[in-house]
Amino acid sequence: MKRLTALLAASLLLAACSKEEAPPEPVRPVLSMQVKAEDQETLGRFAGTIQARYESNLGFRVPGRIARRAVDVGAEVEKGALLAVLDPTDQQNQLRAAQGDLARVQAQYINAQANARRQQELFNRGVGAQAQLDVAQTDLKTTRATLEQAQASVNQARDQLNYAELRTDHAGVVTAWNAEAGQVVTAGQQVVTLARPDVKEAVIDLPAGLAERLPADVVFLVAGQLDPGVNTTAIVREIEPQAQSATRTRRARLTLAETPPAFRLGTAISVTLSSAIAPRIELPLSALQEVDGVTRIWLLDTQSQTVQPRDVTVLSRDSDSALLKGGVKPGERIVTAGVNSLKPGQKVKIDKDSPR
Repeated sequence: MKRLTALLAASLLLAACSKEEAPPEPVRPVLSMQVKAEDQETLGRFAGTIQARYESNLGFRVPGRIARRAVDVGAEVEKGALLAVLDPTDQQNQLRAAQGDLARVQAQYINAQANARRQQELFNRGVGAQAQLDVAQTDLKTTRATLEQAQASVNQARDQLNYAELRTDHAGVVTAWNAEAGQVVTAGQQVVTLARPDVKEAVIDLPAGLAERLPADVVFLVAGQLDPGVNTTAIVREIEPQAQSATRTRRARLTLAETPPAFRLGTAISVTLSSAIAPRIELPLSALQEVDGVTRIWLLDTQSQTVQPRDVTVLSRDSDSALLKGGVKPGERIVTAGVNSLKPGQKVKIDKDSPR
């Protein structure tokens, strides 16, 4: 009897255990993102610099040896500021020689004037010959022409001496020196580059293939490399017609819509090219799950903190992301990490690092 009672108790205990509920599914932490439709296609990002639109390559008007440089690269100069000086010895000697010639001709002119007056007086009194008067007047005219020529030579020599000083034609910033003190330069040889800082532009090098097929609606976003928050848009002003043989790139100059104060001459910039496209959805590959040849994503209900699968069609994919044809709408939130461990209706916990 006791044995029967024990068997009945064991049977009741097993039945009770079998009626216990299965343990609840664990709440899994996931990363998520809100779906956004992209209407811009990025064509590339290129490094460049801020340069002056207008630059002048200045040189001396006369040959000589550079005695000194008055300013360094980066200096801001006003109109008429002294940049460099030649050794003026040759120009000073030429001026002295011209002044000596002028003094000699001035003395000859005074004598010619006196002789012409004397011959005129003699002719008026009837004791002078007409031929002698004509010779005196002709000599006076010749000497006057020689005097004017000597005066012009002095002025020219004085200008040559002034040309031994290289001065600016406009305010600007010195961006480069191509000659040093002690170097002998020829007339017109490029010595210094002066940029006008009032009009700036962005300069980048584009691959020749991209430069040839730029869409008409291309947008250039110019941002500082050190501070991307400083940015503006730009349009193409000009693209070099021929590619550089070494790099196969064509230099593009962009007109800035605005010129932030941080965009100084020489500032390193990053230029992003984009073009308008039909709206499309692009998701990271980690958000996709392959099940029996079907691609799906997991939608997240932020109110109930649960997930549900949804099948999608992939148009194309690369190493990081996939382009979808449909199956998800902008504004919906999807799981981007942990999709292989989820079940329909499962409770999830959004990770703190998840974008919202």
